[in-house]
Amino acid sequence: MHSAQEIVSHVESLATLPTVYHQIREQLDSPDGSIMDVTRLVSSDPALTAGVLRLVNSAFYGFGGQIDTVERAVPILGLQQVHDLVLAISVSAVFDGMQAKHMDMNRFWHGSMMCALAARALARAADHPAAERMFVIGLLADIGHLVMYQTVPNLADEAQSAASIHGEPLHLAECRIIGCDHAEVGATLMDAWKLPSCFADVIGAQLVPRLGGERAVEATLLHIANAIVHADRYDEPSDVALARIEPMMWNDIDLAPECFAKVREDAELNLAACISTFFPRLRQR
Repeated sequence: MHSAQEIVSHVESLATLPTVYHQIREQLDSPDGSIMDVTRLVSSDPALTAGVLRLVNSAFYGFGGQIDTVERAVPILGLQQVHDLVLAISVSAVFDGMQAKHMDMNRFWHGSMMCALAARALARAADHPAAERMFVIGLLADIGHLVMYQTVPNLADEAQSAASIHGEPLHLAECRIIGCDHAEVGATLMDAWKLPSCFADVIGAQLVPRLGGERAVEATLLHIANAIVHADRYDEPSDVALARIEPMMWNDIDLAPECFAKVREDAELNLAACISTFFPRLRQR
């Protein structure tokens, strides 16, 4: 049996974000940090500069190709938004092209992007102030599975097969066969990356949102986004997927269940464009 800490400790190269990300994070955490310093750091990395400008001018942000320099992009986006955008770009660079035994990486990143879009759409519908951050949290929500398939691929595959054959919830099969579930592993990786605490809190509670404490609302948004991913992946009707969500969860986020189908439709509509922006080498389905 393996703990989440043990699994993450065996993927040191996987759990490394670029130095420039950490430098930007230090600026944002410092009382003396400034837009000028963050702009300088982003501009010092050609790949990051290209990624920020590509994303800020994409349909994802809606500036219509009008932002042509990092100096213009950073003040418009704001420091937290720049942090989250740089994090998303950095994660994309770290994992782009990575292969894992028994895992369909094309399917994995399609699902992760679908989760990101659904989480953001749900947060926007709920007027949640961290809607853009929910995109990045959604993108990272299933990263625990990638870590598992890198470190204990045979056990991860066994858990997936057991869940499929016996109709057992996947996270319970993972706990029984591996010793921990993908949400625990994902949260542990967030801590190892020293990301803001909300990332580990939300990702760790995505399976049982009420355990998220002060982050329970964000965990609920992510939980419902995962249901949308599942429906999309298995071509399941929205009403069938919706029936598995506890009714009280909609009260917790102050949304009507009827928004499920609309959020799914919007996420599916934007999926191809966002994948081509974040993962240009990924094959479209």
